[in-house]
Amino acid sequence: MSRLTRCAVEVLRENGFAGLTVRLVAARAGVAPATAYTYFSSKEHVVAEVFWRRLSALPTDEVVSEDRTTRVVEVLRSVALLVSDEPELASAVTTALLGRDPDVEHLRARIGIEIRKRLLAAMGDESDESDVDLLEALEMLYAGALLRAGMGYDSYIHIADRLEISARMLLP
Repeated sequence: MSRLTRCAVEVLRENGFAGLTVRLVAARAGVAPATAYTYFSSKEHVVAEVFWRRLSALPTDEVVSEDRTTRVVEVLRSVALLVSDEPELASAVTTALLGRDPDVEHLRARIGIEIRKRLLAAMGDESDESDVDLLEALEMLYAGALLRAGMGYDSYIHIADRLEISARMLLP
């Protein structure tokens, strides 16, 4: 499966999301289309899997600051910059994650849970029940920011900077 996801990124770079097909990914990977379809139900599923793999591969122990706000900002920044140097992939991720494919919905939930877990860890032990609203605000903040960047309204670098400013406004 990792060869398929690697080849999907190569096809995306060359053809963009509109030109991406599971069949092209299979051909690039040197496998039969039926083999690729056993792993991926759609091109949206392939792209969501690429993003999920990259997110889950991000180290979780790099957030070491004593300051809670700085830890949260570091998490938001790392998520925002995850695909920032690959514009075709970044745009495709936005489109793919908004899809209704059940396999994408499953990955979207896993991605949300992973980001929530990272934010909770960054918020630290001093978190309490009142932080549920803060956590949800931070989740809405990054989701909106990544959508904005994926739609091409802003660069991922600028979005990461705006996330930091906004998070510092929200965090006490």
